[in-house]
Amino acid sequence: MSGGELLFVTQVAAYASGPAGVHGVLDQAAVGVAECAELADLRATRVDDVRDLDDDRVESARVLALFTIGETPWSAAQRAAIMRRVGGGELAVLAIHSATDSCYGWAEYGRLVGARFDGHPWTQTVDLEVIDRDHPATRHLGVGWRWHDEVYKFRDLRPDARVLLRVPEDQLDPDAPGASTPPFGFPLAWCFTEGDGRVFSTSLGHFPGAWETPAYLQHLHGGLRWALGEA
Repeated sequence: MSGGELLFVTQVAAYASGPAGVHGVLDQAAVGVAECAELADLRATRVDDVRDLDDDRVESARVLALFTIGETPWSAAQRAAIMRRVGGGELAVLAIHSATDSCYGWAEYGRLVGARFDGHPWTQTVDLEVIDRDHPATRHLGVGWRWHDEVYKFRDLRPDARVLLRVPEDQLDPDAPGASTPPFGFPLAWCFTEGDGRVFSTSLGHFPGAWETPAYLQHLHGGLRWALGEA
């Protein structure tokens, strides 16, 4: 067991261009993430506004879990501490759902979470392809996983990202508004190392049903275990 604190940031902030939508599952997510944290011997603290977060908490936390959207107002000192501690292996990152749709004014952030959100042309039921069946976030799923969610499209996926879940291209309508096919396809969960640190990202979790489903919470818990280096 690892011990320490997990900071769960659920801040809703405006984009530079205007307001961002508010996810209705944030309270449910806080309960689910706290459950995963407890299983990892971590103490979960929800953070609704990073401007109220003391710098020493960023310096001492073991995990930074993000369910953010818009231009999260991290200070320069907080940003520097996060990048330094992740690279040094002191801080693990768990990026959930819209975390990739945050911090466009922070150039390093895309690298921190692994990719940049580039729209969600589809909301539908899909048969997710389990690319990596040995990872603790996916080994309970078998070959495929039938799931209903927003299907995110990404840009700037890190070339070293280990893709765990992907939507087969033939399940998506190519004529949907905003649809296009990135060269790396449609991954929805991945992980990677950043220096000596570890990052797990999943774009699943938009609807309440996710947070009521043990298989999804096991997916999240497995990602957390991997990010902590326990698996």
